[in-house]
Formats: sequence, C-alpha cells, structure tokens
Amino acid sequence: RVAVGAGVLAVATLGAVTASLLPGGGGQRPVEVVVAAPPSPTAPPQPVHIEPTPGESSMAGLPPTERARQEDFQNRAVGVLQSLLPPTVGTVQRTDLRVNFFQATKDGKAFPVIFSVRPSGEKPQPCQEVRGRVCAQATLPGGIEAHASTIPTGAVTETEVSFRYGKSNVRLSVFPHEASNTSAPVTPAQLLEVAKAPAFLDLVRAAEAQPMEKEQRSIPGG
Repeated sequence: RVAVGAGVLAVATLGAVTASLLPGGGGQRPVEVVVAAPPSPTAPPQPVHIEPTPGESSMAGLPPTERARQEDFQNRAVGVLQSLLPPTVGTVQRTDLRVNFFQATKDGKAFPVIFSVRPSGEKPQPCQEVRGRVCAQATLPGGIEAHASTIPTGAVTETEVSFRYGKSNVRLSVFPHEASNTSAPVTPAQLLEVAKAPAFLDLVRAAEAQPMEKEQRSIPGG
C-alpha cells in the first residue's frame, strides 16, 4: 500500500506542478488521477456440451446447489488430470453430461475420459489377460493395489486403471477416437503413475467422503 500510495502521490504532485507552469494556471487547476481497476479473476472454462440420449439425464437437471458442487469437483479434476496425464492426451475439459465424464482433445481428435469414484459394496474384478487385454498392476500409497490395462475394441484400444478406495470403486479410463481409428494415447503404466500421485488421490478421497455418483448395485442373475 505504501508503494502504491507513493506512486499516486507522485503522479498527483507532477500534475500539480505541470498545471502551475501553464499560462494562467497559477497552480489552481484540479489534477485528475486515474487508477486502473484490477483485472477480474479468470472465469472457469465452459464445459463441452454433450446432448443426452433419449431418456438419459444430464447435470442440467440437478438442483442448483448439487450442480455447483459437482461442477466445482469437475474443475478441480480437470486441473489435476491436465497436470498428470501425458501431453499426448492433449487438453482436458469437463462435460455437462455427467460428473464423471470428461474429454481430452489432441490434434482435432476427441478422446472421452471417465473419472469415476462410485460407492459400491463389491470390489472391482482384477484384470485378466483375455481377449487381447493386456494387464499391469502397481501398489499405490497406503498399500492399495491398482490394476491397469489396454482393452481392444475392434482395431483400437481403451486404456484403464481401477482400484478400491474406502467403500468406492475408482476408475480412470481414456477411450479411443473411433472415427479416425486412433487408440487411447496413454499407456497402462502412465495411468498407474497418475493413480499414485498425491493430487489424484486427494480428489479420490474427497469424492469418497462426499459421493456424487449413485451407489453401484448388482442385479441378481444380471
């Protein structure tokens, strides 16, 4: 404040001296000091709009308070995912369809991303190398066992990591860009590194403590 005040005083003094030197000024002319307004904080980026399919709900239908809570979590998740995923994934954005749905764009190709922390009474199944699936695993902080894999879908592959945290199943999946036959631009090892990161686990911890997804329930015989 002292520095700013001194600067304004200097400008005012210089203006007064200049006015006194003008013909007829006599030092009586008022001095106008213009102080620029501070820049406004950057608004959060707008989500990618995805039209729900017939019968499907979207975040637009949530109560305002819940929608704001989920959007805040999405914005935090975007920052964390952008900093941890490899540059090959591109720019990460949230969507307005579901709290767990994001999109990464690189060179004009959009790769859907799912980041889900969903309450469930059942643990996720370990990865099994069947039907072309390739598995990897690692131990996260706290002794949590995580499984990652590449999953073939036709000529392209999806990459996924999953693990159990508290009473929730956690999943981070990057899907292919099928229109161009481009597989997910991330490896299982890279997703395991994301899962180990403290910033990512902080997000998981927050979502597990205050769930935003409905509990996953199995259907007998389903």
